[in-house]
Amino acid sequence: MGNDGSGADAESSFRPVKPPPDRLYGRSRGHRLRPRQQVLLDVTLPRLTLSSDPLSGLPAGPLWLEVGFGGGEHALAQIRANPDATLIACEVFENGLCSLLSALVPEGQEATAPLPANLRLWTDDARILLRALPDACLDRLFLLFPDPWPKARHAKRRFVHPAVLPLLARVLKPGGEWRVASDDRTYQAWVRDVMGAQSLFESEEPAHSRPAGGPPTRYEAKALRAGRHPLYWSFIRKG
Repeated sequence: MGNDGSGADAESSFRPVKPPPDRLYGRSRGHRLRPRQQVLLDVTLPRLTLSSDPLSGLPAGPLWLEVGFGGGEHALAQIRANPDATLIACEVFENGLCSLLSALVPEGQEATAPLPANLRLWTDDARILLRALPDACLDRLFLLFPDPWPKARHAKRRFVHPAVLPLLARVLKPGGEWRVASDDRTYQAWVRDVMGAQSLFESEEPAHSRPAGGPPTRYEAKALRAGRHPLYWSFIRKG
């Protein structure tokens, strides 16, 4: 999900925290859904949702995963720019799902409009999907402007977490890339400290500009308008 917090009080050091709870996200719905949005969820969403066998029926080629796609701008840009790669896009927030789906199908064609063959959606906690994926199946993973959970007592809900790293390392191929972006100072410090204390990924200094081939998102634009400074990491799975 996108980051709406400013993170004014950055944490200066990493401290051990409790294991993540069974659910990392908060609410799954914002304002009341409009009739068109409900049709998209009822009719279009099932046409793109992963089956119980996550990789069944997916096209051959590179497999990418985005955790928390927000409004879907990044996901849509990636599948259009990279037709040979399949993207599994994860989002639990219904309004974000509707935003992506509405960009895919014209009104009135929710049940019939062609859908991209290289896109699948997952609407539950991304870790459930990660546990179901086979070893070394992902070529790339995206975590862009996640909810920073800025309060220390909520640190256990952050997706970048020592307990989650072995799971990510298992499903990423050796040499696979994990892209992380955040404009929140608390989360930036957290990423620096968590990734500096692990040995599964190559950890380098973050960039101050979006990587090549990385389309913008509404959360990045919001951060820049507010005068915040995003950081962009590229973590490579060690062989």
